[in-house]
Amino acid sequence: MRLAKSESAAHPVLIFWIIAGWVGYAVLPWYGVEDFWEFRWLADGWPFYSDYAPAALLIAQGQKLWLAPMLVALILPLLVIRRRKSDDLYGKILIVAGGFGFAWLVAQGLGIGLRGFTAPWLVALFGELGDRQFGMGYGALLTASAFLFLFTQGIAARGAVNGDVFVTGAIGGVVTVVAIFVFFPIVKMLGAAFVADGGGYSGSTFLSKLFDQRIWSLGCLSGGRCGVAWNSLFLAVLVGILTTVLGLVFALLLTRSSFRYKRALRALTVLPIITPPFVIGLAIILLFGLSGTVTQTVADWFGITPTRWIYGLPGILIAQVLAFTPIAFLVMIGVVEGVSPSMEEAAQTLRANRWQTFRTVSLPLMRPGLANAFLLGFIESMADFGNPLVLGGNYDVLSTEIFFAIVGAQYDQSRAAILAFVLLFFTLGAFWVQRFWLGRKSYTTVTGKGDAGVHPLMPRGLSVPVYVVAGLWGAFTLTVYAYIVYGSLVQLWGLDHTLTLDHYRTAFAVGWGENGIRWSGSAWSSFWTTIMIATISAPLTAAVGLITAYLLTRQDFKGKQSFEFGTMLSFAVPGTVIGVAYILAFNVPPIEITGTGLILVISFVFRNMPVGVRAGIASMSQLDRSLDESSLTLGANSWQTFRAVILPLLKPAIVAALVYSFVSAMTAISAVIFLVSARYDMSTSYIIGRVENNDYGLAIAYSTALIFVMLAAVGLMQLVVGRTKIGRRGAAGMGH
Repeated sequence: MRLAKSESAAHPVLIFWIIAGWVGYAVLPWYGVEDFWEFRWLADGWPFYSDYAPAALLIAQGQKLWLAPMLVALILPLLVIRRRKSDDLYGKILIVAGGFGFAWLVAQGLGIGLRGFTAPWLVALFGELGDRQFGMGYGALLTASAFLFLFTQGIAARGAVNGDVFVTGAIGGVVTVVAIFVFFPIVKMLGAAFVADGGGYSGSTFLSKLFDQRIWSLGCLSGGRCGVAWNSLFLAVLVGILTTVLGLVFALLLTRSSFRYKRALRALTVLPIITPPFVIGLAIILLFGLSGTVTQTVADWFGITPTRWIYGLPGILIAQVLAFTPIAFLVMIGVVEGVSPSMEEAAQTLRANRWQTFRTVSLPLMRPGLANAFLLGFIESMADFGNPLVLGGNYDVLSTEIFFAIVGAQYDQSRAAILAFVLLFFTLGAFWVQRFWLGRKSYTTVTGKGDAGVHPLMPRGLSVPVYVVAGLWGAFTLTVYAYIVYGSLVQLWGLDHTLTLDHYRTAFAVGWGENGIRWSGSAWSSFWTTIMIATISAPLTAAVGLITAYLLTRQDFKGKQSFEFGTMLSFAVPGTVIGVAYILAFNVPPIEITGTGLILVISFVFRNMPVGVRAGIASMSQLDRSLDESSLTLGANSWQTFRAVILPLLKPAIVAALVYSFVSAMTAISAVIFLVSARYDMSTSYIIGRVENNDYGLAIAYSTALIFVMLAAVGLMQLVVGRTKIGRRGAAGMGH
């Protein structure tokens, strides 16, 4: 009896999830409240008002009786509270209770919607329901979580992953959220592609829309216009190649040259990352548009009639290359620095000159970086929405066509889904081509042994074009940013260049009222919303990413490769596709969050999660497993080891994930443009609205303010990163 009591006292996690399940079922509102962030419902008729009533009270009133079977799943775990974990019934009962409860909750959520049964076969089987239900709320969310983690505890008790409750729970949690917020929306989007115009599903309608001439036409080869698919593919390939070349140029300049101003150059190359992507498009209009400085200057000097040549492929290409070169640079700088100097010195010892060494040793070892840089440029170009919208002209691309299919007069969800399917096909195809090109060759050059070598300088025949290209592109980048700032300070570009702060006053005016500070500027609402959404999503992104990285680097379990593919899939899915998929998936029950701030947070978390995963994997790969083993040997469990040993050593990865996710949330547009609402408007969508109204001054002023906010935020983060690394090295040195 004493043994049973002592073991029963060791079930705090089980007791917690049993209590959580009952609180969600009997206390909290089962269906979604009007605003996830506010708690007015506490004083608005809860719990007796039916819209805010818990499931238990609804059943007691004879309503929503399909929620009743979950009571069985909540009662069953009470039978094993006093049982030992080694008892065979302990694991079996938790698996049955958690599995049945979660499966039933999902089935009734998908099966019953706003108009009763959601499928004709359910109506045929049970008849008309005569009732309906809304999207899930706090109660359903907490109860579903309880069922899920009761199920994973049961699996752990049966010996899965060495019986580790934390690891099985983490795997179950990550798999579930990825399935709900990555796979489910994509499947829903693919299903919408088969919807016929009159309702129902039709394969012939899908095929006719998929092979529409507007998508696949090759008319440009005979003087006409090509379809949006070929336009997007051609543009993405060009952007991928040019950004990769420029990224390599800057990486070589910083690592293989005696260039003096390397810090300034590094800052300049990274600057576009913290810039809303379409802002560069606006600056290009100020330079090369019909009333642009360069256009007017050339017209005056050479008597050439100004044209709108910048609108179309040339303008989009320039803007995207300028915007996405920093991403390629960040990939290439690590790879170029990672090439072992000893291998390059060995080649020179064998009488190879600098050019031969670079061509036969250094460059082949950079293939993974080149492939990844091209892939990132390709995907970013495919997903980019802002620059094609600003500069596209008659050059249609998939991202803007998807947008107009959703928000335009046609409102054709099926066409939007088919265009998104084509876009997804291209990006996944690029992933496959990249893996095929790299093959299974080893590119490892850094081992555990020290390498005191020094990277050789570039061969002279390469250094001259590198300096020229870097100098011209750096000067162009500085010019573009100078015009972004200047464009925000003139009255009306092209007509009245009087310096003024009117655009900033309109956007960010602050006054005093009876109740204190009054944020009277038109941009404040979207600005504070963006700050709030970014601040909430950044730590969640880092948390999910680092837990996933811990599972991938520190645990071995069945299906690990599939698990890794699923967590990285959202990286391969362009933001435009994510936006359309979320609208289709979360506009109706069981998860009805379209138009709320929650859908923005979720989209950012799962869009940026792979960055947290990769940052965590890179850092954890440097930590010896003996640290974990020592902690476990001293009696700590996996959760205590992760919290007290692993996390303190991962501060650089944590900050990297926080910085990237925060900046991405502040500057994202491709997914956001579909998900914002009148109440939750983001900075980028507000700016796009000003651009569409030809209010360039206000748009550029707001964008300039965002750039400085991002500079301040990233600078603050960089200080934290620096201190963290120094502290970590100091600790390591003391430990040795």
